[in-house]
Amino acid sequence: MGEFYREYSEYLASRFEGKVQKLTVDAGFTCPNRDGSKSVGGCIYCNNRAFSPAVAPAPVDVRAQLEAGKVFFARKYPTMRYLAYFQAYTSTYGRTPEELLALYEEAASVSDIVGIVIGTRPDCVSPALVSLLADLNRRRIPVTVEFGVETSHDSTLSAINRCHSWADTVSAVNQVAEADIDIGVHLIMGLPGETTDDMLLTVRRVCNLPVSTIKFHQLQVVRGTLLARKLEESPDSVDITLFSLDDYIALCSRIIDIVPDHIAIERFTASAPADLLIAPRWGIKNFEFVEKLKKFKRNRTSVC
Repeated sequence: MGEFYREYSEYLASRFEGKVQKLTVDAGFTCPNRDGSKSVGGCIYCNNRAFSPAVAPAPVDVRAQLEAGKVFFARKYPTMRYLAYFQAYTSTYGRTPEELLALYEEAASVSDIVGIVIGTRPDCVSPALVSLLADLNRRRIPVTVEFGVETSHDSTLSAINRCHSWADTVSAVNQVAEADIDIGVHLIMGLPGETTDDMLLTVRRVCNLPVSTIKFHQLQVVRGTLLARKLEESPDSVDITLFSLDDYIALCSRIIDIVPDHIAIERFTASAPADLLIAPRWGIKNFEFVEKLKKFKRNRTSVC
């Protein structure tokens, strides 16, 4: 255990030997709330450029993207090994199981790739897909499915145009867990209409599911999103929480107290590029935030 919680590095060390780094892959997917299947426009806060790092080239073949990412990191970490992270949009959507398997197998065939992380939505897994992933995980390479859950509150899911429900999350997570595949969950703090108690209830609910890791992000307002447009046109109509740095540290301190020791926390913050980010603008990196959070916890412990 880390000082106050199980850190993501500890989780990785339990699964892989040596230092491991995620390499993002854009395989040209879209989302059902973006292409008209369920809705259009995507989630109100989503501009995919905000979390696709500069080391990833424009969408080409999977191998080329991974090789480019390896070159970027190998300059500083020559012995690094990697996880192929299918991050952009919904990386199980709009392809047949056979087409998906071909993409994942291509990633697995790249040298120094030791695992695959597949980002998706709770409503975009099927029994056929889970069976395929279970077989890949068993015979070829460790697989993790990372679900964009965001919140456990259906009213919020509707407000942000997610177009899936909390029940979808519970069903999908249990289905994947039964196939003996590791699961990560992504949550956003500060979504429309949510109180602190609502956010913490989501954390408690997720921690009761069979997940291995959780990734937290503060809500960010990013250029080119529906949320940014709404805030510009009618700011009083948008009920969101744009945390100050100190307030978010205090919230994460409470989150740490909820998350059990067997679940690793991958990160607490998001960092959209400066040219896209409108608010909040804290100007610190995730590791700096973690140090401030740990200092906050130490100070509270010493007072108690």
